[in-house]
Amino acid sequence: MINVFQPTLADEELAAVAEVFAGNWTGKGRRTADFEAAFAGRLGVGRDRVVSVGSCTEALFIAAQLTGAGPGDEVVLPTISFVGAGNAVAAHGARPVFCDVDRRTLNPAVDDVAAALSRRTKAVILLHYGGYPGEVAEIAALCRDRGIVLIEDAACSVASRVDGRACGVIGDIGVWSFDSTKIVVAGDGGMLTARDPELVERAGRLAYFGLEQFSGFSQAKENTTRWWDFQISSFSRRSIMNDVQSAIGLVQLGRLEGFVERRARIASRYDDALADLDGVLTPPPLPEGHESSYYLYWVQMDERIRDDVAHDLYERGVYTTFRYAALHRVAAYGSDARLPRAEEAAARTLCLPLHQALGDDDVDTTVTALREAVARRTAGLSGTTR
Repeated sequence: MINVFQPTLADEELAAVAEVFAGNWTGKGRRTADFEAAFAGRLGVGRDRVVSVGSCTEALFIAAQLTGAGPGDEVVLPTISFVGAGNAVAAHGARPVFCDVDRRTLNPAVDDVAAALSRRTKAVILLHYGGYPGEVAEIAALCRDRGIVLIEDAACSVASRVDGRACGVIGDIGVWSFDSTKIVVAGDGGMLTARDPELVERAGRLAYFGLEQFSGFSQAKENTTRWWDFQISSFSRRSIMNDVQSAIGLVQLGRLEGFVERRARIASRYDDALADLDGVLTPPPLPEGHESSYYLYWVQMDERIRDDVAHDLYERGVYTTFRYAALHRVAAYGSDARLPRAEEAAARTLCLPLHQALGDDDVDTTVTALREAVARRTAGLSGTTR
């Protein structure tokens, strides 16, 4: 099966894990600190601006808590978003307010976000769909003018930039994922950054029981007596990365540039091979100054054939999917919004395989299967296609 997502792991990652094992300490330690520092360096921010956590979902929950959003507050997010973002809002008692997105990019425009704001809006959570930054700079300016916190869900955009600025540091808080479907993988784990270093310190405490200080060897060195005593600032949980994950992440981070270059070549190969396919749209070109991580490659077609095309591809050994389901349709969130552009996009969009281990032959197989499936399914339609 040609997979949509697939990590690239090799002997270098295995050797890094072996070094951790040889040191006889697999918990959070030096390598996690090194990974945080290396990630901060890639973002172009100080070491005090980042903290690792157990997952990107946990980072979203912490970010929502940092905003102070609660009962009576609203948080705006595009309906085409990861479910963890919606859960992070609702779990704190705030109301998720979903906004529409562009039919082609599946990112919201600044006007879409503005239309969803109210006097109760506490924050905006913005996903960069497929690694495409979208109008993040304009949305960040809007949020600053309104005194609203902007959280960037940068899980898809580990290498995405706007005019040289990394996605994730354009707003007030940014979060990333290192799970097995992402570009930089560490088995699992996440990262959080904030414009205010004090928020980062607080995030670190929220990720580790709310402890004001960590007990252990480091405290024993600083305090000659009763280094095991502690105080807590919140009733929090434990959600941290460890040195096994961080050792893998450090190697992966060093390979990121090559990963993204390969993904960009695959996307370009798809663009060229599908340019003349009637009834199928490929992702629109990036605006000037925008750089993508090429996390997803999506095509759009008549909604009457999309599901059948996906089935045909699966039968040919090509796995496809749609990310991410429209959250305003999830009953648990209690939304009655009508968001026609997002609903149209969700019905027409299919994500093709895209990862750095994908061979040219795999791309060609996917293209051939897609062209044949679209032709077959389109021929069976009655009336004109949309």
